[in-house]
Amino acid sequence: MNASGGPGDPAGTAVAVVGAQGTVTAWSEGARLLLGYASAEAVGRPVAEVFAPAVLVLDREWQSTVAVHHRDGRLLDLEVRVSPALDGDGEPSGCVVTAVPEASDDALVRWAFEQSPASMSLYDSDLRHRRLNGTALEAMGDVPEGTLRGTPYQAIVPEEETGHGYGDHLRQVAETGRATHYEWSARDPVSMRDYAWNTDMWPIRDPRGRVRGVAVAAFDSTAQFWARQRLVLLNEAGAAIGTTLDVVRTADELAELAVPRLADFVSVDLLDSVLQGDEPSPGPVDSAVVLRRVAHRSRTDEAPVGAVELGEVDTYPEFSPPARCLAVLSQAGNVDFSLWVAQNALRDAKVRQYGLHTVMAVPLMARGVTLGVAIFARGTRPEGFIDDDMTLAEELAGRAAVCVDNARRFTREHGTALALQRSLLPQRLGDQPAVEVASRYLPAGSQAGVGGDWFDVVPLSGTRVALVVGDVVGHGIHASATMGRLRTAVRTLADVDLPPDELLTHLDDLVVHLNSGDETPEDSGRSTSTEVGATCLYAVYDPISRRCSMASAGHPSPVLRLPDGTVEVLPVSAGPPLGVGGLPFEATERELPEGSILALYTDGLIDSRDFDLDAGLARLRTALAAPAPSIESACDTILKSLPPDRPVDDVALLLARTRALNTAQVAVWDVPFDPAHVAETRQATAELLRAWGMEDAVHVTELVVSELVTNAIRHGSPPVQLRVIRDRSLICEVSDGSNTAPHLRRARSDDEGGRGLLLVAQLTQAWGTRQAATGKTIWAEQAL
Repeated sequence: MNASGGPGDPAGTAVAVVGAQGTVTAWSEGARLLLGYASAEAVGRPVAEVFAPAVLVLDREWQSTVAVHHRDGRLLDLEVRVSPALDGDGEPSGCVVTAVPEASDDALVRWAFEQSPASMSLYDSDLRHRRLNGTALEAMGDVPEGTLRGTPYQAIVPEEETGHGYGDHLRQVAETGRATHYEWSARDPVSMRDYAWNTDMWPIRDPRGRVRGVAVAAFDSTAQFWARQRLVLLNEAGAAIGTTLDVVRTADELAELAVPRLADFVSVDLLDSVLQGDEPSPGPVDSAVVLRRVAHRSRTDEAPVGAVELGEVDTYPEFSPPARCLAVLSQAGNVDFSLWVAQNALRDAKVRQYGLHTVMAVPLMARGVTLGVAIFARGTRPEGFIDDDMTLAEELAGRAAVCVDNARRFTREHGTALALQRSLLPQRLGDQPAVEVASRYLPAGSQAGVGGDWFDVVPLSGTRVALVVGDVVGHGIHASATMGRLRTAVRTLADVDLPPDELLTHLDDLVVHLNSGDETPEDSGRSTSTEVGATCLYAVYDPISRRCSMASAGHPSPVLRLPDGTVEVLPVSAGPPLGVGGLPFEATERELPEGSILALYTDGLIDSRDFDLDAGLARLRTALAAPAPSIESACDTILKSLPPDRPVDDVALLLARTRALNTAQVAVWDVPFDPAHVAETRQATAELLRAWGMEDAVHVTELVVSELVTNAIRHGSPPVQLRVIRDRSLICEVSDGSNTAPHLRRARSDDEGGRGLLLVAQLTQAWGTRQAATGKTIWAEQAL
């Protein structure tokens, strides 16, 4: 029998056949090369002599590393294996002894297999166990290898879900001859710890290429698995935390993300100043601190384990982990942990009930400012936090803190802009003789912030009224400030009594000047780097003629509800938005029956993520057509039907129900262009007032009419007309064909005239001038 050594192993493998009496009966060439004894020298001698001084165990399977003398006296370290042999009756008939040098290739391969940190297994072509190394046996609870040899793989790895596809992959490799790799993770039912394995399977082929078995190497990748899970969690935090600019929602997103993947319980407590949008004090909090619970999450289904209810405050003593505001690990048994728990009886009971054993207190800090603290605790999971968990918690808390701080800053700016906007909007619309009005304003609920929507109701001369609604492009304080400037400009231009198209032309010029950087003295020093854009709808209603004149600067058309319930969108010519410049605006006029409801609004009312502008306009028409006991109720009905609870843009709504003055309240005279007819006009006015039962107003009204008519004849041009209106006040209007406006001046003592307008101003509540297409009208109003 011969055996030759492999590459790098010149001594080869020694094989000796030993008879039942312990003598050598056969000796291989490899044995001669290894031990130096020729076959003639070794055969017939006791095996103990040629393997001296080693003591071999010959009656059972045995393997060991022993020292054996070479024929020349050298001492060799050999790996010796004894395999008993049986005769035809099954009785012991000797054994086979094999020996290789301790550092032979075979030995190295065997040692590598046995000592590999990977769990290694060998299966034959029928998928029965042939060899398992120590790591694999240890993973199975140190089961003796001999008890597993020859058993099918199902004896160790079950087919059900807990097998994680092991059997399927094993059979696939055996049947296809293709290697495979897969990773799986599970929770150990005994230790309740999560672990992961990377498994490689490959076919074992003979020299002819036939698959004779399957080799398996499984590496414990738990550390790498959890490192990847931490990276995944951190990556998800970028998208999951800070989805809104709401402080409380952001804190809850942190807790929601961390439970149960990082901790069994998470709470987020913030300083009250953060919730109010104020600037907290810079630096860490190093003393007892009062924090408000804004979010907490628990793995427990029954109830949160928090000792502090949401919205409540708790004082954390200086020694407690949260108050220290440092990233610390605190475990059950630590002095600070025990003192903190014992201070609150409910917290102590919760800790005991849920077995919380490890706590991380991580500060929420952004831009060097401490905003609050996040607490991470474990109880259900037996393992405590490690440094990698602390690093992950710090990263999550850091991202959450930046988002919380952004939300805090938004809260402050949003509150400032909202306060500014509300201060600039009309606080009360007042009771108008021409219309009954109701309004609503809803600030945007999106991250964009408060916009520049506005509305206004401006009383005009002759019982007329101007209805205004506008929308400044953009959001925030700048938009609110721009809205205030435009609203003031509209009121100023309305006082001049310009027609709607002319008023928008002047307003457009103002916006163009703002965008070009032209400044008035009061604008000096104010930044004009941000361009202003806006839309506006301006309407003037006259209750005497029942006509409404409207002009639009890129604004949605108003919607009209007639007294019979019919609803229509008024075809107002949509001019260019304010700020374009150089383009005309066109006025549209429509007669409105008494009791009509005119709806003016901004696009935030009819534009939504859920429907487009056309669908929103259809909803507005339907809501306006619904019967309502009052105009205030009509406003509520519209807001319930259209914008969502948190609209993406500001919503301004102005409803006006028209009134009308009957002919008995208005008197008109055409006055001949001759001073001699002033007395007749004055007399006719006095008779009218007595007919109206207004005897007390006769004297003052005669003086006013006399002065206004005399001025029109003396300084104006024909035709001259007098109109007297009785409503909540008494109004006298004198019109003539001249566009020259009168000026109030103080007459000198030797002047024969020039005191008429001064007298009118002293006798009446208000007076003024308005221009018409041809001529002008001077009016004076007396309170009744």
